[in-house]
Amino acid sequence: MTAIQHTSTFKLGGQLSIRRMGYGAMQLTGSGVFGEVNDRENAKKVLQAAVAAGVNFIDTAEAYGPQFNESLIADALYPYAEGVVIATKGGFDRPGPNKWVPKGDAEFIRQNIEGSLQRLKVDTIDLWQLHRFDPNTPIEKTLEPVVAAVEAGKIRYVGLSEVSIEQIEEAEKIVPIVSVQNLYNLGNRQWEELVDYTAQREMAFIPWYPLASGPDKLKEKISHIAEKYEATTAQIALAWLLKRSENILLIPGTSSIGHLEENLKASEIELTEEEFEELSK
Repeated sequence: MTAIQHTSTFKLGGQLSIRRMGYGAMQLTGSGVFGEVNDRENAKKVLQAAVAAGVNFIDTAEAYGPQFNESLIADALYPYAEGVVIATKGGFDRPGPNKWVPKGDAEFIRQNIEGSLQRLKVDTIDLWQLHRFDPNTPIEKTLEPVVAAVEAGKIRYVGLSEVSIEQIEEAEKIVPIVSVQNLYNLGNRQWEELVDYTAQREMAFIPWYPLASGPDKLKEKISHIAEKYEATTAQIALAWLLKRSENILLIPGTSSIGHLEENLKASEIELTEEEFEELSK
């Protein structure tokens, strides 16, 4: 497998050097992101292939499975290669497939953190992200056990997911925030302002759903640029995100080694300013 370019890095929290093409493990679960992955051996091979190709940022969550995904990552990758950062999240209750209920009460968050430490087999979670603000729980209550875990050395850095600028600033009164994970891709740019805000603040911006429901919808716009680079529309969509802002970390997910290889090759495509502007219209 072609190793990804290692020059394109971002320093998470100003300290941890992350290669900007990472891997999102959500797809390595059962249907509806619920239950165990169908082919566990294949899932382990995909994770191992990602790390072998130079990926050193893997994104998971307590809610994926729930819990199965974190255990799978440890099963595939532990003991972790030097420099590999496993980012996880907490704060979602999972009553069933495709059901996601924000749950931010302090005891649930504390259990999420302790469970993630055990399942990932780590003493410190490098990046723990709050999956969602819970409308029924004040954020200071939700973040109480997170602050305690940071102070105890169980969490190194804290991030947020699907938040507004106001919510970031609210959380920052309680604990330093180093990353934001919001829905963002070439076809859905509702968080444009947030990308710029996080860049100015030197926070990582981690777009989830970076390929939307497939950039094929944007095929017309992308096709002639893709032809020039002998690339797929998906690779061009990822290359656009890498060009969009230096603080963007990509976590495309896949359960196929072939797709993984294809995604990683997107980091080798350097779009021109003209191409970037054309795609951005």
